[in-house]
Amino acid sequence: MTNSEKIKKLVKEKYGEIAIGKKSCCCTSSSCCGDDNSYSNIIDIIGENYSSLEGYNPDADLGLGCGIPTDKANIKEGDTVVDLGSGAGNDVFVARRLVGEKGKVIGIDMTLEMINKAKENNEKLGYKNIEFKFGDIENLPLENDIADIVISNCVLNLVPNKVKAFSEIYRVLKQDGHFSISDIVFTGYMPENLKSLAEAYIGCISGAIQKDEYISIIKDAGFKNIKILSEKEIEIPQDLIFETIADDEIDKFKEFGLNIISINVFAEK
Repeated sequence: MTNSEKIKKLVKEKYGEIAIGKKSCCCTSSSCCGDDNSYSNIIDIIGENYSSLEGYNPDADLGLGCGIPTDKANIKEGDTVVDLGSGAGNDVFVARRLVGEKGKVIGIDMTLEMINKAKENNEKLGYKNIEFKFGDIENLPLENDIADIVISNCVLNLVPNKVKAFSEIYRVLKQDGHFSISDIVFTGYMPENLKSLAEAYIGCISGAIQKDEYISIIKDAGFKNIKILSEKEIEIPQDLIFETIADDEIDKFKEFGLNIISINVFAEK
């Protein structure tokens, strides 16, 4: 099994457990969501409150996002929107309110438990212009030039091959279409030991890459008018950082620092 396959297997297992209620927050270790864990409140820093948005469905909100991509996506009535890593349907239902009866929203997820949860939620609502499809972001089960807008919420960082992922986003977007993606990146120096712990305590940053590299991948995929519309720093407690950094990494960490950032990035085809 390749490293990429191992990552996907872990993600499927973790989010499958969340979908069926065995875990209730974005984490990879068995203890990181416990009441006794002093870092569990970090999860609250990442997410955004959806409760005031039209179309919001609390049954679909599993607290796994790091932004609100629909907020800056310029979604219009009649648009076709594709949500990558749609989970239980949180952003899909908000997007559906914006596209109206004449539009369409397609959610893609590689975790069957999430697809089943999303379909159950939609059955309760009775929307006919929503579709949830099982699929991999690196190989989307969609035709070319199908979407006016692609959205995604704290999922692309989990994809091993981000070059292929953004190439697929470009392929499925119509000419002059665009994407609005909320995701996690970092600047500075990420010590390996800290990265492992950060993944345990804040599973949503697993797979995050340097901010400049992230933007370069988008540019190389052919996108234009690339903009970071918002960003928010996610703070990891200093005691956690210095407890885990190896002695030979301390000077490098002090020199370059570390900023883990939730961003919303927009780009056009």
